[in-house]
Amino acid sequence: MTKNTAVAEIGVIGGSGMYDIDGIEDVKEMMLKTPFGDPSDTIIVGSLAGVRCAFLPRHGRGHTLLPGEVNSRANIYALKSLGVKQIISVSACGSLREEIKPREFLVPDQIFDATKGRASTFFGNGIVAHVGFAEPFCGGMRDVIHQGLGVQGITHHFGGTYLCMEGPAFSTKAESAFNRQQGFSVIGMTAIPEAKLAREAEICYATIALVTDYDVWKEGEEVSVETVIATMQSNVAASKRLLKYILPKLAKRSHTCACGSALKHAIMTAPAKITPAIRERLGLLIDAYIK
Repeated sequence: MTKNTAVAEIGVIGGSGMYDIDGIEDVKEMMLKTPFGDPSDTIIVGSLAGVRCAFLPRHGRGHTLLPGEVNSRANIYALKSLGVKQIISVSACGSLREEIKPREFLVPDQIFDATKGRASTFFGNGIVAHVGFAEPFCGGMRDVIHQGLGVQGITHHFGGTYLCMEGPAFSTKAESAFNRQQGFSVIGMTAIPEAKLAREAEICYATIALVTDYDVWKEGEEVSVETVIATMQSNVAASKRLLKYILPKLAKRSHTCACGSALKHAIMTAPAKITPAIRERLGLLIDAYIK
């Protein structure tokens, strides 16, 4: 599927523990093929709180994909092909600050990429583009999420830096101490390359970080799978409640941000050098700018 058919307005990418969303009506499951391979799982398309949305479990149902195995290019391309213009990413994270406690949420405004060798662009192989990424998360979406968290009474923090590590192992104590010294707020494994690819696809993107642990810096409270699972249930339940509230708000917001025109001046390759094969692969993204 390569054409934007406007099947869904908003996409939700669920992280660890979020493999479905309660209350979706008029459900249709879609397994889409993309030029970059298969998405993590079938995409659930339906209506939630009156808004057409598309839900994709990042790690697959049953959690079968490591963070580095997630095919983010296929995931973002597939959501783009459905007409998605805004993506809410839900991600389990560890806290790097005392005041950001497990079971609390954080809406980051910055990201630091510490991943290693992940495919983080749709471009290359004959076409070059450099999108702006100074503000990696959509400010308009973040404002709506912030307001919704307040109304829902969910303890949260607004602003901060999400450090994206490679994984799948958790940090060493030396790494955790260093990351705290750098002033990072939370640490996770999945926001990169999603955020970069969403920008290339001209989709607004924001992350809701669900804090499950204190990484490994706090003596006696070091992260483990057991600690993550222990806090995940309450975090996921609160995030599902939040989604039902914010989806109608996001659907109605005015798109005055620059996310939707990120490629307008980003493509460096001369049009004459853009081959039919490139157009076939990337037409969904570039056709508006290549004559």
